[in-house]
Amino acid sequence: MKNKAQILVKRPVGFPTKETWSLEESLIPELNSGEILIENHYISLDPAMRGWINNTRSYIPPVELNSVMRSGSVGKVIKVNGTTKFKIGDYVSGWGGVQLYSISDGEGYFKVDPNKAPIPKYLGILGMPGMTAYFGILEVGKLKKDDVVLVSGAAGAVGSIVGQIAKLKGASVIGIAGGKEKCNYLTDELGFDGAIDYKNESIQKGIKKNCPKGIDIYFDNVGGEILDDALIFLRRNARVVICGAISQYNSMEVQGPKNYLSLLVNRASMKGMVVFDYADRYQEAFENMTKWIKERKLKSNEDIYDGIDNFHQTFSRLFSGKKLGKLVLKVIDDK
Repeated sequence: MKNKAQILVKRPVGFPTKETWSLEESLIPELNSGEILIENHYISLDPAMRGWINNTRSYIPPVELNSVMRSGSVGKVIKVNGTTKFKIGDYVSGWGGVQLYSISDGEGYFKVDPNKAPIPKYLGILGMPGMTAYFGILEVGKLKKDDVVLVSGAAGAVGSIVGQIAKLKGASVIGIAGGKEKCNYLTDELGFDGAIDYKNESIQKGIKKNCPKGIDIYFDNVGGEILDDALIFLRRNARVVICGAISQYNSMEVQGPKNYLSLLVNRASMKGMVVFDYADRYQEAFENMTKWIKERKLKSNEDIYDGIDNFHQTFSRLFSGKKLGKLVLKVIDDK
């Protein structure tokens, strides 16, 4: 059997070109005792991947040059050697990387049930984005009933779930997204109280209109100018959750917040969140999210594209805005 994998071959400056990775084919080696062979069906594409290929200090070591590009994955166990916690036919999710097949001792993988949810959802609402949203808004944001919550990147994998959780907990939620289609999705499909189209209207005017009494929680996925605009409208004891800064990931000069003194004036806080810090509580989040999905209180959209050959083109959608919800790459059909 042969594997295909996207290999990181150079560290990009600015936006990664297709030449940042090389699609390489290799024979799949024999398994050692205690190992499993996983046929990856879907690969998770996340904005954080851009940071993982920089050779800089971060919350996780950078992807090494000449190694498989890091990514979440979900697929099926097709071979085992010796005693393992998984058996042939099990569907599992973990860090399989951007490749057709992965070999693992099972560490860091968990079993998923395709009968309870389509397996791409285990990369989105029931995977890392869902866990990020859950702990980000409830734990870091310290959400309270009747809070006014503003979410940037609100039509994305994390932001769309943040807003819905805040709504079902009794908050008022305004989302920031790009384009009429996405804004309509937030209000008409997900039940947001309002939406601001950053591509076609002033962010400051939009916040003032939709949040006339200010913001209790700003959940930030984009950074840059939108963060600056949001800081102006913080209320007393507001919380700013720094989850991501997608507007800055490919920038040569990162823009820091200019209006940070609003934190002082309003006795507000700004805190970063990394989902891995809550790994020991994933089961709690998973159970609650599954319950809310069953009760139709949570919805999600998986934007799925085909082919490991199309990795760069699909990855680019993370930054062009040409996606809705969770971006997923199908690399092998799930039979």
